[in-house]
Amino acid sequence: MSASQPQPLGTSTVATDISTQQATYLPPSELAAKYNKGIHRPIPVQPHASASQPGSTKIKTIENFYVRPRWLFVRIETEGGVVGWGEGTLEGHTEAVQGSLKDISRRLIGWDAMNIEEIYTYLYRHRFYRGGEVLMSAMSGVDIALWDIKGKVLGVPVWELLGGKIRERCDVYGWVGGDRPSDVLEQAKVRKAQGFTRVKMNATESIGWLDSPHALDETVKRLAEVKSIGIDAGLDFHGRVHKGMAKQLAAALEPHRPLFIEEPLLPGHVNELKDLYNKTTIPIALGERLFTRLDCRPYFEAGCIDIIQPDIAHAGGISETKKIAIMAEAYDIGVAPHCPLGPLAFAASLHVGFSTPNFVVCEMSWKMHYNTGGFDLFTYMTNPEVFKVEGGSVGLLTTPGLGIELNEELIRKEAAEAEKLEPWINPLFRGDDGMIREW
Repeated sequence: MSASQPQPLGTSTVATDISTQQATYLPPSELAAKYNKGIHRPIPVQPHASASQPGSTKIKTIENFYVRPRWLFVRIETEGGVVGWGEGTLEGHTEAVQGSLKDISRRLIGWDAMNIEEIYTYLYRHRFYRGGEVLMSAMSGVDIALWDIKGKVLGVPVWELLGGKIRERCDVYGWVGGDRPSDVLEQAKVRKAQGFTRVKMNATESIGWLDSPHALDETVKRLAEVKSIGIDAGLDFHGRVHKGMAKQLAAALEPHRPLFIEEPLLPGHVNELKDLYNKTTIPIALGERLFTRLDCRPYFEAGCIDIIQPDIAHAGGISETKKIAIMAEAYDIGVAPHCPLGPLAFAASLHVGFSTPNFVVCEMSWKMHYNTGGFDLFTYMTNPEVFKVEGGSVGLLTTPGLGIELNEELIRKEAAEAEKLEPWINPLFRGDDGMIREW
């Protein structure tokens, strides 16, 4: 009987013998053995003393603090003395968000801080006009602070409230270059020494609607240089590159295999983005200028992105960001929170990452080009060690709430100083003819 003919039932062949041996004798991988019964990291539950006191979780005060380099922190305190911190930073629009927070604060005094979904629904639905970057950023600051409070009252980390941990570490990336990228190779070497395995950089500086193809040459060169030291790099087009140039740049970058290209076209160009998506194998990321599931929906349904990048300080905080992530999973889209911001937004993003299957990587603003004047990610923290980068990732945050501790005295002092200054605004790019360009 030849090997190609059907074999009698129960007949043993060389192939079945080998497959049986492999199934029987191949030992489980080290990780499979380690997590055979799931992830076990016992976290002591330490409810706050006020947890059993009726009325103790009512919102007593809501404050906001603009601090350098460009962050807007939100502080909420309950009647029981629990303090939650959030972040509603909207770069370049600080005063608009503060105005919205003034209105929100007046409305929410006396509400139960534990009813996060009710408060979110009230703020989003009740006022008829909804969405947009200003209102959603103000809501983000409040929402993150409420999750911090709830975790502290119940004595658990926020990820525990989001369904529990699905991983013990979150991958992160740092920045190299600046708005006008240069010296990226040396900066990438520094990032590698700091523990990063991935970086991001701006793809281009100011560029014309239809520029010389040679304007893209340096972008390709920079990517090749950074990858030459053995780390991956994402390229942020920042919406600066219009359609005619974007497809040229994607094609030129493809042989060098960037980790992703971000905002290769401006948000709103769904059909055009789909055309570009069909022309490249590079993963396409987008989302920092989308603020709700409804904003994200057209991109999901069009199948024009691989990675969604909600910014937790713009996209309704933890509540809406988690829902965006869940929605994205149904379209096989990864989640990479956008976060060139402060420690509260970063911590909140990590909690979503620890509890979300399709999380892929998170942006980290440590020592990035926007953090100037001696102000950086750790400036207002008293436990910066929780953000230590090892092997390209940050470990599980394990204390109640967001898991970071802030120097409130320094925050109040700095906010008083920053109030005397003009808030941060983004640079203005112009072409040789004086025309304003995308930043």
